[in-house]
Amino acid sequence: MKYKNFLFLLIIILSISGCSSSKGNNSPTKGPTPTLGTSPTVTNAPTNLPTQLPTSTPTPTEELTNDGNPDSEIESTALQILNQMSLEEKVGQMFFVRCNNATAMEDLKNYHLGGFILFSADFSNQTKSSMKEIISGYQSASDIPLLIGVDEEGGTVNRISKYTAFRKVPFQSPQELYQSGGFDLVKNDTIEKTELLKSLGINTNLAPVCDVSTDTEDFIYKRSFGQDAEKTAEYVETVVTAMNEQGIGCTLKHFPGYGNNIDTHTGIAIDKRSSEQFYANDFLPFEAGISAGAGSILVSHNVVMAFDKTYPASLSRNVHNILRNDLKFNGVIMTDDLSMDAIKDYTNNEAAAVLAVQAGNDLIIASDYSVQIPAVIAAVKNEEISFDDINESVLRILKWKLSLGLFKK
Repeated sequence: MKYKNFLFLLIIILSISGCSSSKGNNSPTKGPTPTLGTSPTVTNAPTNLPTQLPTSTPTPTEELTNDGNPDSEIESTALQILNQMSLEEKVGQMFFVRCNNATAMEDLKNYHLGGFILFSADFSNQTKSSMKEIISGYQSASDIPLLIGVDEEGGTVNRISKYTAFRKVPFQSPQELYQSGGFDLVKNDTIEKTELLKSLGINTNLAPVCDVSTDTEDFIYKRSFGQDAEKTAEYVETVVTAMNEQGIGCTLKHFPGYGNNIDTHTGIAIDKRSSEQFYANDFLPFEAGISAGAGSILVSHNVVMAFDKTYPASLSRNVHNILRNDLKFNGVIMTDDLSMDAIKDYTNNEAAAVLAVQAGNDLIIASDYSVQIPAVIAAVKNEEISFDDINESVLRILKWKLSLGLFKK
């Protein structure tokens, strides 16, 4: 309970809202692109991929200090919490994991997790009151408030509203909403969705989908806005702004843009489009979301040849540098789920988590966290991941949680 001693400081934090990423915080980007080293070998990798993990030169940092950023109240509080955390607690904060109901309380104690992601099965046979009680129990068991996330996109991906106990009918897809009532209906739907999630104790919706798709044959089409890049950008801005106003975390996905690629749940997707196409087209909705104050971005497992011919985007330092340096995103970057086949076909569980941190991810979406968290801790101790990188990531996570108002006296 040592972190809860700092909560009184939060009274002085004024007018904190929604999915704000504290724009302008100029959070430091991680170090240079790692070179290949001698860390544990990758298994089952295609022949054109490296068989060893990249390494980064560690620069241990015992304590960070306030660097005078404008959002000094959040910064100061986050730093005070960070500087009391052990390595194990810091690494645990970097894992946003699929909730295992049977072991959830024990997992919080053992792994110091940053948050739980809930899926459809978690809401089956539950009511609003029972779900609220379950989530409240998770929060009470955690020293640091948890991110509680869900994929409630509308349309083909609804984890909650598919059950009548939570809503009479499932939320409509973005395309259906726009066709029925334009952006006004999109905004109203976002507000209703946010109110439902917050009433249950859910503080993060892994939405909106920012992928540009106008071809009905694309895998991602039904989940997308179904319009060109400019219209999709307007959609993303509308949703992020509404979520921000309602005080709930949002996640732009799936960077750098899914395009017409195959489903990475079932295998590796190779994207051969030019970098010019991404900058002129696919990046526009993400840039709109960043400008609107999105707090996090999720990176896909597609191998985007124009940016990195070797690593999937989620494990690519080059792709993360584009987000930090070109798109000027200072918020939380997270992987797509490392349990997806696009990653399993590429490497093993332990190596995937280490690669993900080395690439520049702040949050790791994981199902196999019981082996991945120890692997990341070991990589830090073995100087394959720097202490500074861990500190920078956890600082971003804590600041996001503070901006969402998750810490309460």
